[in-house]
Amino acid sequence: MYLRHFGLREVPFSLTPDTSFFFACSNYQEGLNTLLVAARNGEGFIKITGEVGNGKTLLCRKFLATLNQGKQATTLIGTQDEQAHAKEGLHFVTAYLPNPYLEPRSLLLALADEFRIELDDSVDQHHLLKEITRALLNFAREGKRVLVCLDEAQAMPLESMEVLRLLTNLETEKRKLLQVVLFGQPELNDHLQHHSVRQLRQRISFQYELKGLRQDELERYLRHRLAVAGYVGDTLFNRHAVAKLHRITGGTPRLINIVAHKALMLAFAEGRQQITSKHVGLAGSDTPEVRRDWHTWVMWGAVATTIVGVVTWLVLQ
Repeated sequence: MYLRHFGLREVPFSLTPDTSFFFACSNYQEGLNTLLVAARNGEGFIKITGEVGNGKTLLCRKFLATLNQGKQATTLIGTQDEQAHAKEGLHFVTAYLPNPYLEPRSLLLALADEFRIELDDSVDQHHLLKEITRALLNFAREGKRVLVCLDEAQAMPLESMEVLRLLTNLETEKRKLLQVVLFGQPELNDHLQHHSVRQLRQRISFQYELKGLRQDELERYLRHRLAVAGYVGDTLFNRHAVAKLHRITGGTPRLINIVAHKALMLAFAEGRQQITSKHVGLAGSDTPEVRRDWHTWVMWGAVATTIVGVVTWLVLQ
């Protein structure tokens, strides 16, 4: 592998959503701040949408990690919203469901498991709801707030969404007993337009659309991940490589990581210490989802024109 060649401790462009690699560009910091403000507000549903590969799962994990840092967060985090959350000393009980494609009873069982509620295997839905309600009331008496994060929420059945909404009806005189954050692809917006979940749709108090990296942020993103992985040099990606990387990935973090990882492998194979646009182009050509550079389209256009010309000549002959 290329780690020793570039002086790295670990792979810098892994696809695993590791919060130590979280890059606070404007878009992601705004998303995180929105979540923290909404969590302090303590009401309704929160919706975070973004295209495939835009880092929703990483943002979700960073959000949960920030909530769980508690009062010590002021010494660890720099933004005003994160410090405000920490100074308030809020205590959260959090649940994370990575795959909410569950029918109502299975969803309730998953929540009970997250809240460490001991249940009999044969419990019916009525008693299941009763036990979850009791647990939420106990958390409220202890001064704790309960927050559930659902990843890939566009896959959640409408019936399960309605059950979740009914759970959020539970409240004390001051606040709701349960808050829900929906992370999903843009299809989630279409899902929520269904007439049967119109009440849930009205209760979305905060929402944010997560987008990719801007071109002027990409170089800092690459430097950040390399530094976290242990790189101590100036830069591995020259400016032409950075420009091409953004051009063919559109700023999508997952695609950036895939192409950057392959480019590092290509440079290592050549014994080079810097990644050029050639390495990025070759890496991109091996990645199905990336955009093709304009000269690639010109080349294929020329090939297609030649083929059409040859076929036409053969027909005429």
